[in-house]
Amino acid sequence: MADKDWLAELRDVDFPELEFSTIGVWPLPLRLGLLALIVVATLLAAYFFHIRDMGARLEYLQREEVTLRNTFAEKAFESANIEAYQAQMVELEESFSALLAQLPSDTEVPGLLEDITAVGYGSSLEIDSITLQPEVVADYYVELPIRIVAQGGYHDFGTFVSGVSGLSRIVTLQDYSIVADERSQRLTFEVTAKTYRYKAQDN
Repeated sequence: MADKDWLAELRDVDFPELEFSTIGVWPLPLRLGLLALIVVATLLAAYFFHIRDMGARLEYLQREEVTLRNTFAEKAFESANIEAYQAQMVELEESFSALLAQLPSDTEVPGLLEDITAVGYGSSLEIDSITLQPEVVADYYVELPIRIVAQGGYHDFGTFVSGVSGLSRIVTLQDYSIVADERSQRLTFEVTAKTYRYKAQDN
């Protein structure tokens, strides 16, 4: 019966004549409907302007938490192994110092050339020329190319390469070629020997 009364009230309402200033005398169903509409609008506004931002903030904080946990785990692992890292650092510094000791300084290059010449003669090669090439500057070192031209037998070249690799200084052999002379039955051996100088020595 009550539902029928509400429907009757709504049918009797002249909606064009309704004014917001007289909301207090509106039929009860209309006032309840307006109240429900206001509540829904308020909830929607709260979601779009506040709750949704809080959800995005929560997702960001959750991702940040995962990142911080991973960082903490890494730092904890490093802290637990700090002594091993320090021992490795000392070992690396010693290895680095040993390698630096094998790089010739400017004043030692003539001695290195004499050593290469001695290895060549000790390998039964005839040294035609040993020529310093222009230096090549890299980030941390300076490359010193040395072009070597010699004559001898195939096994003599092998002995020469083995002798150069046994020098106290770091020397690499690259860009080699072997050409046979049909008249003399000898081989002409051309190779670029490269040694390196630590760039800090330029300061």
